[in-house]
Amino acid sequence: MILRLALVVSFLATALQAQDCRDDTVFLKGDWGQARFAVEVADDAEERAQGLMHRETMPSAAGMLFVYDRPQRLSFWMRNTLIELDMLFIDASGTVRHIHHRAQPLDETPIPGGDNLTHVLEINGGLAEALGITTGTLLRHPTFSKSEAEWAC
Repeated sequence: MILRLALVVSFLATALQAQDCRDDTVFLKGDWGQARFAVEVADDAEERAQGLMHRETMPSAAGMLFVYDRPQRLSFWMRNTLIELDMLFIDASGTVRHIHHRAQPLDETPIPGGDNLTHVLEINGGLAEALGITTGTLLRHPTFSKSEAEWAC
């Protein structure tokens, strides 16, 4: 009876975790706590080139997740971007490797994120610091490979 109950609880926990994973949502967790953002996904060259340009506002619980097919060196800039952003640079395991805080609107200075990166999450400037998000934070989203992700869907 106890073994059967444990199996049911394990099944329900797995089902709930999978249900949470949606293309339009990212989850973050770390020693600082947890957060959830509604995201637009930019996963092709045209969407990544457009990014968050020309937007005057973004809801505080929103962001954009840039997705790349293979690990690579990533660098961003703020051309035609009107709002201050925090950029979280993430590797294939879903681990935040670098955070650029408060990228300045319209600044075309390259913002290097590092090597071996597959994702970048852009959120409103100042939010990473306000929430306590640090390097080492884990991100969960369906675009991370289940075999590589530290916190898989």
